[in-house]
Amino acid sequence: MSPFRASSAVLLSALLALPAFAQPKPADGALVGPNGMTLYTFDKDTAGSGKSVCNGGCATNWPPFMAADGDKPSGDFTIVTRDDGKKQWAAKGWPLYYWAKDTKPGDKTGDGVNGTWKTAKP
Repeated sequence: MSPFRASSAVLLSALLALPAFAQPKPADGALVGPNGMTLYTFDKDTAGSGKSVCNGGCATNWPPFMAADGDKPSGDFTIVTRDDGKKQWAAKGWPLYYWAKDTKPGDKTGDGVNGTWKTAKP
């Protein structure tokens, strides 16, 4: 097997091993949801706390990336419980959110908002 084919096979198997719910965007490594929209983290959350502090009006502007009932944690991707008891995906312990003002896949208008929101990276 040529070195190119071997490295391509390793890359493909690594990509296929990623959870389907959030895959890196090839352009810059940002995490995106299944709809292709950019995911964000919130500095006021505490990584690894198992909860989100963005509720109410905050969650209206920053919709949580919700986990389905049958979803299971995998690698760096875990599930946190929100104040309302619903489940939300987290990456490396940081809850993940969409930004209501992003209108199409590839938008990253939420990066840096109020100095507390950042594009989620794997």
